[in-house]
Amino acid sequence: MKYTQELCPILRKEQLNATTFSFLVKSETAVATMRCGQFANLLADGKTLRRPISVCDFDRAEGWIRFVFEVRGEGTGILSRKSEGDSLDLLAPLGNGFSVDPGEKAVFVGGGIGVPPLLGASKAYGGNATVLLGFRSRGAMILTEDFKANGADLRIATDDGSFGHHGFVTQLLEQRLDEADCDAVYACGPKPMLMLTAAAAEKRGIRCMVSLEERMACGIGACLGCACKTRREDGSETYRHVCKNGPVFDSREVIWE
Repeated sequence: MKYTQELCPILRKEQLNATTFSFLVKSETAVATMRCGQFANLLADGKTLRRPISVCDFDRAEGWIRFVFEVRGEGTGILSRKSEGDSLDLLAPLGNGFSVDPGEKAVFVGGGIGVPPLLGASKAYGGNATVLLGFRSRGAMILTEDFKANGADLRIATDDGSFGHHGFVTQLLEQRLDEADCDAVYACGPKPMLMLTAAAAEKRGIRCMVSLEERMACGIGACLGCACKTRREDGSETYRHVCKNGPVFDSREVIWE
């Protein structure tokens, strides 16, 4: 895993809802080897440990990276108060991302703050992508217009029924997989959602890639704090690390507990 430390000026800052922010930053080096589904470790002023933030999107030719994150504590709160023209100190690209094949028909399943990593990955598929997003409510929705702009078939579920399907995004997945053929499923979100998504894909023999969410410290596999139980090809169990071996795994490798 090759990564670089870079100071990236913030080109554009947006607040997407009450707790979620979008930063578009200029990158000279990190973007050159970046893949969809990877992440960066961002330094919050005054903090020792960096905060892992998923890459939402990037453009290698234009030299920018987009991060979308939710304020969940003091560190992300500090990051959210940065302004356009300030710089982000980041280590990137980190982890293993999605392997995409734009010639396939793919379904993307996202829940809550697990939605942003799917934007860049689904963009390559255009009209061959069906994007299923789940949120708590209409007020929590993010990036819906961005997915539409990429040409995806977008379907939304909300827990409270304030927009779209009243229920779980995995119910939309079952409907979509019963409608038409699908070559691959990509998912990022809460663990129960990932487990149900993996089960729906696997029972139909569809390849499924899941991006796991675990608390990270170092982000490079040194502290061993983000271990998850996985299955080897021979069926034996082992532990691998979300920051180094993931965050994207083949769903058949993950032992859901």
